[in-house]
Amino acid sequence: YRSVSIFSVPDIYIKDMKVHLKDRDNKEIKVSVTLGGSENFLEEEAVLSIPELHLEKVIPISRDGKGQASFEAEELTLWSLEEPKLYEVRVKLCNQGQIIDEVKDRIGFRTVETDGRKILLNGKPVFLRGACLHEETEEHGKAVTKEDIRQAYKKAKEMNCNFLRLAHYPHTEWASQLADEEGILLWEEIPVYWWIDFANPLTLKDAKNQLAELMTRDFNRASVVIWSVGNENPDTDERYHFMRTLAEAAKAYDPSRLVSAACLVDAVNLKISDRLEGHLDVIGFNEYYGWYDPDYEKLNAILEGSKPDKPVVISEFGADGYLADGKTVCNVRGSEEEQKEIYQNQVALFRKTDYIQGTAPWILFDYR
Repeated sequence: YRSVSIFSVPDIYIKDMKVHLKDRDNKEIKVSVTLGGSENFLEEEAVLSIPELHLEKVIPISRDGKGQASFEAEELTLWSLEEPKLYEVRVKLCNQGQIIDEVKDRIGFRTVETDGRKILLNGKPVFLRGACLHEETEEHGKAVTKEDIRQAYKKAKEMNCNFLRLAHYPHTEWASQLADEEGILLWEEIPVYWWIDFANPLTLKDAKNQLAELMTRDFNRASVVIWSVGNENPDTDERYHFMRTLAEAAKAYDPSRLVSAACLVDAVNLKISDRLEGHLDVIGFNEYYGWYDPDYEKLNAILEGSKPDKPVVISEFGADGYLADGKTVCNVRGSEEEQKEIYQNQVALFRKTDYIQGTAPWILFDYR
């Protein structure tokens, strides 16, 4: 359900280009280039250019085909929700003055970090007002089109969203490309979901590979601010080792973004408690009080009794809500009336909880 492309490349080619804003205050850009096609690189050099900024920088290439450089761009406009500015970035590969390969991308430059319980975008606090989204529509199933994605983003922005959680697997690369253009923040995730074989080293190898492929593909996307290493898996020793390894791998590969996971709550002691928290930048918290468990007092106890030292995003909450014969069904289980009441009760509790820095109700719209 995704398109396939075949690329013809020269004998020595640009395999990967990563570009991001390293230092916001000095507007310092860092670029890394990896070459392919040979085991020894002797005379190659890469040249990065950002035409709109009148920048051109040489990136020396080592014998192993890798090169990196940092430079300041004084006239740089930062990518933001209000102004999602993108620049065309080109890298040319040269050998003895001859261009042998070239790649280009449209890239936005911004920083994302945490400060205590706050999430900062370009150094300023941002609350992630969002929803969860499946890569699936009623008309096209999982073979979504760019127009499907644009319509989803349009619906989200009409609801005052600035954020979407792409559940529970890597969505098409169009999702992050279009989010860059629209000025929407994204949580991207790999399908380490519920119970899997956490003790199997091959399962961990598979998960690390999926995470690396996702991060490599979307490294240049300004919209992607959170890598999530999994969803709703109970806290066992095998799972803790597995998820900790993924979180550490994500941080080592890309220290420029935040790492999270959608965790389960301690339903016995009624608090946010997961050994994985120490390895996350943002705690994801999935809960359905008012729906699967009707007792709101439990949620109130959890929120009041939890003392996280980092931001929490309510990564799932909500209820079903359906129409019958085109008319709203009231006062019954699963009605839109009940759904609305559950959201209102939940949000009232969230507003009293200062460490909650984002919400992503389940789900933006129905799927096939």
